[in-house]
Amino acid sequence: MTIDGTTSVPANTGRPGWVNRAILIAVGAVALIIAYFVLAAFLPRWWSIRVGNFSDQAFSKGIFLGLVLGIACTLVPLLLFFAAWSVRRKRGGKVSAIIALVIAVVVAIPNLLTLTIVLGSNNAAHAGERTLDTEAPGFRGATALGAVIAVVIFALLVFLIVRARRSRTQKRLAGSADAPAV
Repeated sequence: MTIDGTTSVPANTGRPGWVNRAILIAVGAVALIIAYFVLAAFLPRWWSIRVGNFSDQAFSKGIFLGLVLGIACTLVPLLLFFAAWSVRRKRGGKVSAIIALVIAVVVAIPNLLTLTIVLGSNNAAHAGERTLDTEAPGFRGATALGAVIAVVIFALLVFLIVRARRSRTQKRLAGSADAPAV
């Protein structure tokens, strides 16, 4: 409302709202594509150098780091995904689930970076492979083994959790069926 009591008409920019949204989406997509190419050229090299510096050309350090990262960076995200799935329908669960998913992706980044080196076909991935071969021997194989161990541990934990929930539910149902009607 203006001072004289009339309503003001919004200024027309000449473009419909959907055009503005489309331009914004296009600019965002171009920015993501540019960021992808910049990071694809940088991250595999950077990650392999970090792992190589920690391993110091020692098999034992490379294998230890690979096992630790493989297990931790696979098991923790899987548990967070399971937690997000479990709370998604509860009150406040959607927010908790989103937070758990974001944390899971962040925790999985070391494994994802190693995966980009192993499966990548660009120059940065090949340079990362060479660096890991010389500076962190055993790291890639130990990471894969750690990921497999983490998946097995996760499957066992989920089995135990689901079995415990079912037995509690069966006990509760059996208890309510045995209770006398009032």
